[in-house]
Amino acid sequence: MANVSPTRGDITTHPDASEMRARYARVLGGRDVALVDGPVFLLGLYCAVSPWIVHYTTSQPALVPHNLIMGIAIGLLALGFTSTPERMYGLSWATCAIGVWMIVSPWIVGDSPDAGVVWNNIVIGALAVVLGLMCAATAAKSAPRA
Repeated sequence: MANVSPTRGDITTHPDASEMRARYARVLGGRDVALVDGPVFLLGLYCAVSPWIVHYTTSQPALVPHNLIMGIAIGLLALGFTSTPERMYGLSWATCAIGVWMIVSPWIVGDSPDAGVVWNNIVIGALAVVLGLMCAATAAKSAPRA
């Protein structure tokens, strides 16, 4: 029987081996926060659709577009963390700021919100603050020292 999978030489002899290793190290170098990117995106998605899930589209009409826009912003930050991490992890603090805003927004944007609306935004805001701090702490830890 013929050998259909011949062994080739070691990849270390390839002319682009050092460049491939450097690229691989650069891509994986700042990905300690990769486990946070998904939850941040899911949090943004939930924030965007939460007015329809919690059913406050009629009782708090001002908070409906507010949560939709804030959810889209959180989702876009998460997509940025995933696609260009070396540029975006400096914006991890924006996730924290959006989280703080989400906590206080029912009383500023809304009109005498009920407990469901308040707790929904408090949980979203607290999770955004925690995930933003995790991103910022990990990015600061893995940042190259000068």
